[in-house]
Amino acid sequence: MKRIFLVAVAAALAMALCDGGAAASAGQTEPMVEAIVVLKAQADLSVIREPSRSRRLGAVERALRAKATSGQKGVLALLRERRARRLVAGIDPLWVANEVVVRAAPSVIKELAARPDVREVRPNLTVAAPAPPAAAEGALTAGPPEPNVALVNAPALWNLGYRGQGVVVASMDTGVDATHPDLAARWRGGSNSWYDPNGEHPTVLTDVNGHGTWTMGAMVGGDAGGTSIGVAPGATWIAVKIFNDRGVATSAGIHRGFQWLLDPDGNPATADAPNVVNDSWTMATGGCNLEFQLDLRSLRAAGILPVFSAGNFGPIAGTVLSPANNPEAFAVGATTNADVIDPSSSRGPSACAQATAPKLVAPGVGVRTSDLYGLYADVSGTSIAAPQVSGALALLLNAFPGLTADRQESALESGAVDLGPVGVDNDHGFGRLDALAAYQWLASTPDYTVAVSPSSITAAPGGTVSSTVSVTGVNGFTGDVSLSLAGLSASQATWSFDPPVVQAGSGTAQLTVTTSANIAPGSYPLTIAGSSSSTTHTTTGVLVVPAPPDFTLGATPSSLTVAAGSSGSSTVAVGAVNGFAGNVALSLSGLPPSVGSASFTPAVIGGAGTSKLGIAVSATATPGSYPLTVTGSSGSIVHSAPVTLVVSPAPDYALSMTPSSRTVSRGGSTTYTVSVSSVGGFAGTVSLSVSGLPSGSTASFAPSSVLAPGTSTLTVRAGSRTVRGTFTLTVTGRNGSKSHQAVASLTVR
Repeated sequence: MKRIFLVAVAAALAMALCDGGAAASAGQTEPMVEAIVVLKAQADLSVIREPSRSRRLGAVERALRAKATSGQKGVLALLRERRARRLVAGIDPLWVANEVVVRAAPSVIKELAARPDVREVRPNLTVAAPAPPAAAEGALTAGPPEPNVALVNAPALWNLGYRGQGVVVASMDTGVDATHPDLAARWRGGSNSWYDPNGEHPTVLTDVNGHGTWTMGAMVGGDAGGTSIGVAPGATWIAVKIFNDRGVATSAGIHRGFQWLLDPDGNPATADAPNVVNDSWTMATGGCNLEFQLDLRSLRAAGILPVFSAGNFGPIAGTVLSPANNPEAFAVGATTNADVIDPSSSRGPSACAQATAPKLVAPGVGVRTSDLYGLYADVSGTSIAAPQVSGALALLLNAFPGLTADRQESALESGAVDLGPVGVDNDHGFGRLDALAAYQWLASTPDYTVAVSPSSITAAPGGTVSSTVSVTGVNGFTGDVSLSLAGLSASQATWSFDPPVVQAGSGTAQLTVTTSANIAPGSYPLTIAGSSSSTTHTTTGVLVVPAPPDFTLGATPSSLTVAAGSSGSSTVAVGAVNGFAGNVALSLSGLPPSVGSASFTPAVIGGAGTSKLGIAVSATATPGSYPLTVTGSSGSIVHSAPVTLVVSPAPDYALSMTPSSRTVSRGGSTTYTVSVSSVGGFAGTVSLSVSGLPSGSTASFAPSSVLAPGTSTLTVRAGSRTVRGTFTLTVTGRNGSKSHQAVASLTVR
């Protein structure tokens, strides 16, 4: 069950998030990065109280779809615009957790991460499929149920008539060999019973690894080989092949798989979601990774308890990996048929706050199950222990349809055979699976559930917010339930329940949370616990502390080129962040008075908007670059944006004559070339005249006016009586008020 993250993908996304560059201009090529954009707005599924499973599924899906439709508008509009500029290659909106899978340039990833409606941007990580363990293969001979099946007391429920009839179990794994005689007849069939998010086998059920075939056999396998290998042989199955044929899954593909499970046929009006979902895989690294927490919450709200294998990284403590260690998951460890913990079974405590992992253990050493090509294999590990819990859930849901996920969890935990130290421990959790005891607990034990609505509350620093905590009794429960909250420290907030104890088994209490003035912005997972005698049930929520109102400041263009004596402008934009609605006063620094003057129109922007920064450059300004700073101030909030003023020379022209001297005889003529050159982009017409001619001579220009840049030929003719000597000729060029001269000498012989 080893998992490997591809570091390159995560590193590329990390670079994109840290890159300070602006978005690429149209046509610029950037490397594409795959990422998952998680929106801040999430559906509050805690308010859904539908008693029937079909109505609950529909209500959950409608709430999820509605939140995604409204919450993704801004992000999708941005992505479509960037796609038109070839900065986005793929957009896949998901509603299971209000996320968008994108393939985009790093500049776009950074732009998304900075949006106020985006909670976080995650890399599209990869997860490796469980490695096949060494297994003995061969045919089974006739005999009783396999020892592991008997140990968990599944046959006792079969004898009561509960074999999983009418219950659908789902596998998220390497696929399933649907031709196996123990599995073929149990596939639900139809286009809503198989999904390959990788697109390799869109319609043909396939498993080139074997792992998914093993886990499915432990859940629903029959007795085609002579012994009963599955815990719920009367159930039907569907599957999501999250791992491709190379044994690799992506987090985006897994998200798509969870979404498909909530609505396999894409029609919210049909309740075709599975009753049970088994995930015999984990990520590779330690710690608490909440990548799939929102997906698991959606499943639980729909009445589906997500069962996960704890991992095979024991006996070291704290080795139950994510997602199995998430509060919403049900992690399963492995024991022998003699109720001895498997040394390799991952151990608690969970790295995630307020989570117990493992929750349960089940037989996971030498378990006989279905294999590829119609064969059988003896398999070990938590991967084969978890599906036995999933099979037991199928039996319980056969007997008690419509159980909530919390109620399913309570039954499994309460019916478990305590192993190791008395009570819950980090090796065995609540103990070893006992399907019969869980059934008996459901049939007779008074109990209660705890829920909070809304589950997500928002309070600014120093603010107060409330939720309603509901306690509902089951099987005649009439006890008092004391309420408590975990997830916040005394320095972050104060809280209270009114009343602090819900009496007589059912009722509500108001949870009030007041945040401290210095609490840091962010999301704080909350756990509300209800305790009665030795029984404790929990529900989860989140406190969102938004960042304080702020604004952004930018200038476009950020570099202005203005000729001396002219004017230029830049647009200054103020953007509102986190509900900012204040006035932003604009000012400019860095502009020397000798260079020019500046003004803003308007000089104050309310909330968000634009202003025109006008700069008038003096005609005598020295050409060069001048770094300027636009500053926006609103109370104690100050932001700045750089603007560079490039002063170019004022448009003008220059005059020159070649050659610098000529000699002419009386009665003859000579020529000069007069050149008009542009300075600072000058493009006007210059009229020419000449002075200093000796008496008795004449001169003409061809042409007499020159469109700069250009040239004219000056012809001088000496008469028969022109005075001999050397004379200085002065050519004058005029354009409006601009006048320049050039000189040359003339010698008459």
